[in-house]
Amino acid sequence: MSTTAMARGLEGIVAAHSGICWIDGDAGVLAYRGIDIHELAKNSNFEETAYLLWFGRLPKASELQDFRKHLADSRVLPQEIIQMMERFPKHATPMEVLRTAVSALSMYDVDEKDNLHDANVRKSYRLTSQVAMIVAAYDRIRKGKPVMQPDRSLSHAANFLWMLNGEKPSPTAERALDVALILHADHELNASTFAARVIAATLSDIHSAITGAIGALKGPLHGGANEAVMRILFAIDKEGADPVDYVRQMLAQKKKVSGFGHRVYHTEDPRATHLRRMSEDLGRSSGNPKWFEMSRKIEVFVKQEKNLNANVDFYSASTYTTLGIDVDLFTPIFAVSRIAGWAAHVIEQLDDNRLIRPRAEYNGPAYPAKYVAMENR
Repeated sequence: MSTTAMARGLEGIVAAHSGICWIDGDAGVLAYRGIDIHELAKNSNFEETAYLLWFGRLPKASELQDFRKHLADSRVLPQEIIQMMERFPKHATPMEVLRTAVSALSMYDVDEKDNLHDANVRKSYRLTSQVAMIVAAYDRIRKGKPVMQPDRSLSHAANFLWMLNGEKPSPTAERALDVALILHADHELNASTFAARVIAATLSDIHSAITGAIGALKGPLHGGANEAVMRILFAIDKEGADPVDYVRQMLAQKKKVSGFGHRVYHTEDPRATHLRRMSEDLGRSSGNPKWFEMSRKIEVFVKQEKNLNANVDFYSASTYTTLGIDVDLFTPIFAVSRIAGWAAHVIEQLDDNRLIRPRAEYNGPAYPAKYVAMENR
């Protein structure tokens, strides 16, 4: 039996070399290709950030224009995918639909059989646009509304809101979603990204890798925490309760208050800094500040009571709700952003590939165990 040191959940284990994302959990730093997330949230946009993740540097003006054009030209969903979504059972969740539709997309991709670098970049353009379209289209299908045709003149964030709501978003709403997409675009070897790299390492196709990533994100220990945050806020609002008293009772009953603490960050999650501000700005501009105000009271209380910091999920809940987005779309919208990071990691993995094959620490019956004949069991 092995005596190798084992870390549960691979915590702290370095499993890959990567030039995409750097995190310093003690200092609260998140950087894409060395550029601090605060700089990107303040100055960049989703398309430029995706270019940075894929190609390793910020684009020139002409390169960004070409990148935007590639994404806009990729806003095409095969009619078969739309028809498939129309036939799904009414109880299908958006994450189930997204997982299944992305898998099916591979059969309609012109580069399906090509797993080389340039082909994977082309597929990444298509998948980045198509993931957003699937989420928006299915939400309209399940509500009995017509699927909106994409507007290729709009930004990635604005086109998503257009296809989701059937109306052009305000500049404030577009910028809020754009920044949210930047903040969620990558986060090193989280569960979904690691799953994508493991799948890609077998030389499977990028659609399989992204499907696996979506499957990992679907789990409530990875995606879904912001849904849980919003359900707490809804419950508080429905009962007319005081937010602090409600959360105090939750803690007394040993119930989890989602949106606080992080496996990596030991200080404030740098993404929460921007989402807090966006939640406040959206609440003010929309004339509906209650979700932010409730969230802020809870954040202050939990910090004082438990010394826990808000993470990326806490204020994304009130931000998305103020944008008019349904709760069960929160995790799919995570995928609308994270597809940029997933694609970057799949491309990086395949550019210098080695099969990912860790070992397990065996803790079963001692060897050699005896085989016992059926009549003697």
